[in-house]
Amino acid sequence: MSDSKLAGPDGSSQPNSRRRFLQTGMTGVAAAVIAGSGLAMIDSQPALAESPENPDAALKTLMDGNGRFVSGRLTACRQNLKTLRRELANKQEPFAAVLTCADSRAPVALLFDQTIGQIFVTRVAGNVITPEIIASLEYGVAVLATKVILVLGHSDCGAIKAAIAHKTVPGQISSLYPYLQPAVEKSGPDVKATTESNAQIQAKLLSESSTVVSGAIKENKLKVVAGYYDIASGQVTLLD
Repeated sequence: MSDSKLAGPDGSSQPNSRRRFLQTGMTGVAAAVIAGSGLAMIDSQPALAESPENPDAALKTLMDGNGRFVSGRLTACRQNLKTLRRELANKQEPFAAVLTCADSRAPVALLFDQTIGQIFVTRVAGNVITPEIIASLEYGVAVLATKVILVLGHSDCGAIKAAIAHKTVPGQISSLYPYLQPAVEKSGPDVKATTESNAQIQAKLLSESSTVVSGAIKENKLKVVAGYYDIASGQVTLLD
């Protein structure tokens, strides 16, 4: 068989273009067919994307991903999840950590268009800083080398509204009130303003109360920022 021909099923020779088509695994056609059928696409890109080099680049990666989420141009879903699970079975190297509320309407990886292994997530109602949350985020910084921590509040936060109302509630729900009270005193009764203030207060508290976090910030290895997620629009806004 010559280099320029490939035998077909009927014994006839096929042109080079067909050989290249077969060798690529019909990537283009398969992608088009799968996309048209509504099934998940399998991307030909490497499963593990390169990690951002510094805190500023890490923050930009997060915000660029949110831009894709808002516009409906998601790319993370194209990753080969089978390959990802295999490669991440015994390690993780997330470039960012996010502390957000337990609210089911804040799907962190999705709203930043990131896939498995890219964001280290901690969640608690009201996205407040507790010893357990600090310990978790310190692990993200000291062991996993995350480059940015985003403390993310969101619109229509039930924890914030409950703290503002300060009504009697069942169980241990009211144990959140002391953590949220500084924001209520600063910006209540406006829910949005209080939510934004709380994210900023918690980010500042984390930066100052953890020697691991503050040390990484001083060495320019880490950035801690606060943000606000609008559920209706899908947009994340960074707070000064």
